[in-house]
Amino acid sequence: MKFVPEHTDDLRIVGKRYYGRWLSAIIVLLCVAAMVNSMINNPRFEWGVIAENFTGASILQGVLMTIQLTVISVVLGFAFGTVLALMRLSSNPVLSSVSWAYTWFFRGVPMLVQLFLWYNIAALYPSISLSLPGLGEVWSAQSNALISPFSAAVIALVMHQSAYAAEIVRAGIQSVSNGQIEAARALGYRPAQIFRFTVLPQAMRAILPPAGNEVIGQLKTTAVVSVISLQDVLFSAQIIYQRTYEVIPLLLVATLWYLLLTSVLSVGQYWVERHFSRGVTRNPQVNWVGRLIAARRRRLEQGVEHG
Repeated sequence: MKFVPEHTDDLRIVGKRYYGRWLSAIIVLLCVAAMVNSMINNPRFEWGVIAENFTGASILQGVLMTIQLTVISVVLGFAFGTVLALMRLSSNPVLSSVSWAYTWFFRGVPMLVQLFLWYNIAALYPSISLSLPGLGEVWSAQSNALISPFSAAVIALVMHQSAYAAEIVRAGIQSVSNGQIEAARALGYRPAQIFRFTVLPQAMRAILPPAGNEVIGQLKTTAVVSVISLQDVLFSAQIIYQRTYEVIPLLLVATLWYLLLTSVLSVGQYWVERHFSRGVTRNPQVNWVGRLIAARRRRLEQGVEHG
């Protein structure tokens, strides 16, 4: 027989208490508080020097150079990477082989080595010329005059980025089922229309997460251009601390700027991914504030909330 209490009004739901969870949270918070207190009260951090140089003219110029290199390399890299991905997926064995070889080489050689190779390309090709049949040489230039530190950095970053972007785009395109493509063909879509209206919108959901990580990684990769004396944010900090000998504060200035820029990119990545994931996930993504509010509302509805 099933027991049914006589006075059900006195019954209430009592939530399970997770003492271990709260204890671990307290320990972690204490450790974080100790670290923050150490950073604030340690005079060797020289927060006054950091605040003074954070918006200095030289540092801001370096920040603009870092942003410029990131934007150029990402835009051109993903544009060229898309072409390489389509070549890799082509039934033409020549196009597929060339794309594979390009990706193999530029993913296998470290970024720093590529940068030095392009910066010293004049050792291999002292001059670069263009010749046309019947006209002879129509254009010629010295490599040292043509390849500046900025152009060497752009070429190396774009080549490096396009190799990784090609694999990201290729994986995204392959994630679209063949049934979708066959349906578009049955509707009379041309290959370009199939790619634009059927493949690309669905592939973007698979492309965006790794592409966002790649953009953030590319922002940090631009720091290597400081070795060829191109004034990015790191090189700007190095110029200052070589004069003032305030090494740690200036490195922290560069660190804070990289953290700020990557945080902005992370927020942008979140909203772009949310836009392309509409209609796919049953529960739309919400931020942590929304999750806390929803959890508290559920507890109140269940009668678990204690004053």
